[in-house]
Amino acid sequence: MLIVLTLLFVVALAAPMIFRKLGRSTFYLLAAVPAGGFVWLLATFGRYTGTDQHALGGGPNAPPAEVLAWIPQLRLELAFRMDTLSAVLSLLILGVGALVLFYCARYFKADDVHVGPFGAQLLAFAGAMFGLVITDDLIMLYVFWELTTILSYLLIGFARQRLAARRSALMALMVTTFGGLAMLVGLILLGQTAGTYRISELLNRAPDLLAHGTVVDVAILLILAGAISKSALVPFHFWLPAAMAAPTPVSAYLHAAAMVKAGIYLVARFAPGLAGTGHWDAVVTVLGLLTMLVGGWQALRQFDLKLILAYGTVSQLGFLTLVVGQGYREAALAGLGLLLAHGLFKATLFLVVGIIDHQSGTRDIRLLSGIHRAAPKLFAVALVGAASMAGVPPLLGFVAKESVYEAFFHRAEHGGWTDWAVLAGVVAGSMLTFAYSARFVWGGFATKPGAEATAFKPVSRAFLASPALLAAATVLFGLWPVPVDAAVQPYTSLFAGDGGSRLALWHGLTPALGLTVLTLAVGLLLFRLRRQVERFQDGTVQFLDAERIYRGVVGALDEAAIWVTGRTQRGSLIFYLFVILSVAVATPVGALLLFGAPWPARWVWFDSPVQAIIGLAIIAGALAAIQANKRFLAVLMVSVTGYGIALLFALQGAPDLALTQMLVETIVLVAIVLALRSLPARLWLRAPGGYKLLRAGLGVAFGLAMMALAAVAMASRTAAPISLAFPEMAYEGGGGANIVNVTLVDLRAWDTFGEISVLALAATGVASLIFVRGRGDKRPRAETVATGSVDRMTEMDEQGHRSAAVLTARRFATAARDPWLVAGRTLAPERRSIILEVVTRLLFHSVMVFSVYLLLAGHNLPGGGFAGGLLAGLALAVRYLAGGRVELAEATPVSAGVLLAAGLGTASLTAIAPLFFGGEVFQSAIIHFSLPVFGDHKFVTSTIFDVGVYLVVVGLVLDVLRSFGSEIDERSEGRPSHPPSYPERGIPHEAPEEIEEGVAR
Repeated sequence: MLIVLTLLFVVALAAPMIFRKLGRSTFYLLAAVPAGGFVWLLATFGRYTGTDQHALGGGPNAPPAEVLAWIPQLRLELAFRMDTLSAVLSLLILGVGALVLFYCARYFKADDVHVGPFGAQLLAFAGAMFGLVITDDLIMLYVFWELTTILSYLLIGFARQRLAARRSALMALMVTTFGGLAMLVGLILLGQTAGTYRISELLNRAPDLLAHGTVVDVAILLILAGAISKSALVPFHFWLPAAMAAPTPVSAYLHAAAMVKAGIYLVARFAPGLAGTGHWDAVVTVLGLLTMLVGGWQALRQFDLKLILAYGTVSQLGFLTLVVGQGYREAALAGLGLLLAHGLFKATLFLVVGIIDHQSGTRDIRLLSGIHRAAPKLFAVALVGAASMAGVPPLLGFVAKESVYEAFFHRAEHGGWTDWAVLAGVVAGSMLTFAYSARFVWGGFATKPGAEATAFKPVSRAFLASPALLAAATVLFGLWPVPVDAAVQPYTSLFAGDGGSRLALWHGLTPALGLTVLTLAVGLLLFRLRRQVERFQDGTVQFLDAERIYRGVVGALDEAAIWVTGRTQRGSLIFYLFVILSVAVATPVGALLLFGAPWPARWVWFDSPVQAIIGLAIIAGALAAIQANKRFLAVLMVSVTGYGIALLFALQGAPDLALTQMLVETIVLVAIVLALRSLPARLWLRAPGGYKLLRAGLGVAFGLAMMALAAVAMASRTAAPISLAFPEMAYEGGGGANIVNVTLVDLRAWDTFGEISVLALAATGVASLIFVRGRGDKRPRAETVATGSVDRMTEMDEQGHRSAAVLTARRFATAARDPWLVAGRTLAPERRSIILEVVTRLLFHSVMVFSVYLLLAGHNLPGGGFAGGLLAGLALAVRYLAGGRVELAEATPVSAGVLLAAGLGTASLTAIAPLFFGGEVFQSAIIHFSLPVFGDHKFVTSTIFDVGVYLVVVGLVLDVLRSFGSEIDERSEGRPSHPPSYPERGIPHEAPEEIEEGVAR
């Protein structure tokens, strides 16, 4: 099962690239993946149904299970288990998913460029649903749950140019995410109370769990909130009809066989053990029955075929929740049979609607007429699907609904008036189901009196194949329900009671059959009296409109957000800093005063006179930065404080920190100076306002608060520092003598991985703010610089002629051969620095080699990937300063995005690779080897992780240089295409007038 799960996601990842080659025919290839999984599942189905459903993994008679340890300390693991319930849902997910993907190949236009991402998302959704039903861990259940939420948002909003699609996608996202977050709290409560997050173990401990009372009751209520929101039960039912803005294949899959079934699956999964909790029956029964009636009633007033099915789906989901949540054996059998029947007939009908819309251009039943004559095969398929939904024999829908009637009638016979009321409600809801099923067939295919026949293009066999196969399965399993009964019976063994019930086409002359006849008769009457029903509905007042309430709440939140934003986001940096620093002072100081805290018993102001001098220099730099009236001077003074802190690190015996701080400070200084070119020179365009004393006091208070917090933190320590064990852990476990570097790449590799991910995001953010498209990679290289386009920025005399000094300088500014540093051909002579060019020629390669040395030596000596990457970035910065933006393009032909991706990919590889050798994520290996002449050596695999860090840092610096350097250069020159250039072989010795003439030409 893990192979199928992996294939679904891997092929989804590659799908956009395949679409570029094969176009919409790629859908056939994508359909083969779930189809292969479906065939595998059918071939091995006996392994999942012929086992003890109570047995845990590892037993000889237990359902197949696979467990991969993830974070054992947090009891997080990748646990998967394929029991009967999982297998039945997987058949529906994979089978219907394959047919829907096959259908997409004819639904979308051949020239639609957006189908690549759509196909990938739809296949990934199948993977997320498959993972959701086979996972045996509560946390992984939530992960897959939210994956379906995100992917459904993307799929519903496929037509992003339409406002309705965007709004509907956002509505589905907000409603289901709200329920998902509530469910997460419930899952954690349940897992902590049970002492396990393994679902199979938790259900085996259900009797003990029920003894915890209120905690478990609250947990189950929160979990049911997630199921209710996902399966669109009242009061969250409104998002499902709105989601019909999605393409029809999405509706056929997500809203018939997949996403909305997630909530039903959750109820069915927990019903065997936890249906006895305090509020389970009330929530499941009341909301399920109410949803069934509300959805059916609303379906009768719709004129859009898709909306008829949407509200019908809402009604059926309420019906399913009601049945599978009853918690006894007979209802469980009927519920699982109904779930399969619903997936088949509802997917069929949605696909039929897609064909009608595709071939006629409308779904309005007031405009459709005579389709049954134009497309008789399509009409037959639709008739089978609608009849099954209505519960007409001899189809699977009838078999399942008959079993529901049997179960509820037997329960009512031995129960009270509430059970009879529930049975009456189910029968009433089924009457509405027949009525809107008939409305669908009549509205979509009948010939309307006085209406012209709708123009309808012929339907190809490939287009009709998917709904036809689903309809055929509905007929087959209605006439021969034995395989369906055999598939779902093992699930019922999880419930108490005898196993006498079964799915069958004929149960004899029973009260349930009488209820079916009554349902069909009254349903037919409701359809025949449809105009009277419509008039009655138009005359009724809707007291509670859930969608209107939702829009009101969202509107109120928007207005509140605008009000708060208008009063806080003033565009004043001073105000923002004041608020941030005030909170940063008030929060820790308030906590210290409220709870009290120990203070250090002894204060040491400095360890040596040098420390004191450096400290005074830092203070002086800070004060000078405050007094500076120009930006450049302020930046320099702030850098003084940074370099001073680096010296303090060095004095305290922390060379790694000192080196890193020094390099970071230098890179930041270069970046800010480059960015300052786009800002006014003066720090204040006008004199700063009042409240100087208040601002000064806040600044001093912030510094004192941070000092106090650090002092209290040191004085509050009671246990031995964990860092005392780091030297031994670094050398013995990490294979390195540099504790800092080994900690970063081994002991706390997860932290470092998160940090480099943030660096990559920051670099992408900077690039996206500066560049409209791309990352500035398409820079002109030296060989593309046009000869003869002499610079337009050379100095002019008062008459507008270039000065003789500039022309003389130009003659000596260019090389007679192709230079390594191309400034001679890309920079105006008056903008060049010969000294900087010479220094760059001498040092660039040495600095790059030294950066690699820091990378490789960092495991045992000061250095590492971060320091090495910063040093390499500084070398690129120097080369840019010496030769300009074209020189930077020459030095870095590789995209910054490629470097960032390569770095993150390398780091990810070191995380995953140990799993293939039986290790844990980010586990390092120490490899000892010998080389002739060089002797014995060892290599630690965490060095590869450090290489990833190195690449990410270099990519970040390159992004900054291209953003704040090259891009600002182009904008300041006033033309974004090519820089000024000079002839490769030097400028001919022409008279100034001739040169001017050439420039003019």
